[in-house]
Amino acid sequence: MVAMPLFGLKKGGKTMRKYLYSENGFVEKTEWKPNCWVNVECPDDSDFQFLTQELKVPESFLEDIADTDERPRIEYEGNWLLTILRIPLQNQDHDIPFNTVPIGIITNNEIIVSVCYHKTDLIPDFIRYTQRKELQIKNKYELILRLIHSSAVWFLKYLKQINYAVTEAEKALEKSIRNEDLLALMKLEKSMVFFNTSIRGNEVMLAKLQNIFQEPQYIDKDLVEDVEIELKQAHNTVNIYSDILTGTMDAFASIISNNLNIVMKVLAVITIVMSIPTIVFSAYGMNLSAAGMPFSRTPWGFLIVIILSVVASIIAAIFLSRKKFF
Repeated sequence: MVAMPLFGLKKGGKTMRKYLYSENGFVEKTEWKPNCWVNVECPDDSDFQFLTQELKVPESFLEDIADTDERPRIEYEGNWLLTILRIPLQNQDHDIPFNTVPIGIITNNEIIVSVCYHKTDLIPDFIRYTQRKELQIKNKYELILRLIHSSAVWFLKYLKQINYAVTEAEKALEKSIRNEDLLALMKLEKSMVFFNTSIRGNEVMLAKLQNIFQEPQYIDKDLVEDVEIELKQAHNTVNIYSDILTGTMDAFASIISNNLNIVMKVLAVITIVMSIPTIVFSAYGMNLSAAGMPFSRTPWGFLIVIILSVVASIIAAIFLSRKKFF
């Protein structure tokens, strides 16, 4: 076994692994010591070897976190505890503008590791928040709770962006119903589904955490209450916005269907009106004796037939108009 150096490895000029110490907010240092928070983002092979060989983190935990579809849950292996959360992610170059990804918090008596295989804004923002508020995180349970709280805050932030995007799409659709705007609403609706399932999963997982950490040193009722309130607010908000979006989609679907019916009615009326001169002209075009055809021997017969056909079409159009066919 090759020993790995206990300092942040770099890839592409960016530190992929950080050692964070709670000193009136999290402060990054260059080496690992027990009870520091090791945050690993987009781990490479070197990070994987460090976690499994130096810290003895179970490989199965890392494999579970790597699964993009992994749901929020808790798992034990020996004295190790794996807590998986779903956190929001904004996709810049993706069909779905907002999605959720798993982040795993792996802990034992003296090791705290967070691993996420996606680059997110949540962790850097959380670190800046602890520095700005000069927070001192006393234990692993408090760190997990505050990360859940931060995830709820980011869910609410992205939900506001989704609501703004829905409003802009509605304004565009009021002017002209285009496929692009409808597809944009459908993608936002998918994002809402991902948010809803992830928030509910985090709520269930929070309840399980409270049953695990019942020792006096872990109990912080105020913090737990804040997390519950923030999650509930995020849950209620996503339900409200989802109902609004669903109602909007249904309304525009009804508008499209109604517009299609109007077009079909207009085409049907045009067909009926135009069929009258067509029938008349077809009758005069048959290979029959001209003696039996009206106005066949009149010098103005052709003009009379055209005028009568036009008048009949106008009468039919007026009749259909009064019957509100168009």
